[in-house]
Amino acid sequence: MGDAVAGEVDGLARCPWGAAPEIYREYHDQEWGRPVRGDDALFERVSLEAFQSGLSWLVILRKREAFRKAFEGFAIVKVAAFTEADAERLLADEGIVRNRLKIDATIANAKAAADLDGGLSDLVWSFAPERRARPKRIADVPAVTPESTALSKALKKRGFKFVGPTTAYAMMQAVGMVDDHLADCHVPAA
Repeated sequence: MGDAVAGEVDGLARCPWGAAPEIYREYHDQEWGRPVRGDDALFERVSLEAFQSGLSWLVILRKREAFRKAFEGFAIVKVAAFTEADAERLLADEGIVRNRLKIDATIANAKAAADLDGGLSDLVWSFAPERRARPKRIADVPAVTPESTALSKALKKRGFKFVGPTTAYAMMQAVGMVDDHLADCHVPAA
């Protein structure tokens, strides 16, 4: 038996972080680790992972709808056109994480994404590693991999900010580039 825990509500085996509260359980069961493609969808994930840096993912999940509203649904073209007035508006928005560096990085990342040849989705997915067996224990889940380090460097080279190797790996997990659900977790492989 691995590190998965039985859910108190339904008894299903889950990765420990996804057992509770309900918002984590829903995210774990329905979204995390499922393949996500599309430039705007990937831009949202890159942005939310950057905002999460140094904070609990729970904070970001609870503010996700406010982030979507504040950042125009994470439409790259719209965010790339944001001005200093938009940055000031975002700094005053109590619904999101009000960090000037992260707000500026998100706007800069939208501009960088808009300038990509081939799009953000193709670039990000080009760093997907070969499929591997699911980890048995939480201790077997890496925080950084050679692929996340390479992805981070590629994004930074193209002008992206707040995309270090750890943030890049968390995004790779979230968008299904890697499957780090534990081996005994109930969520089926994508």
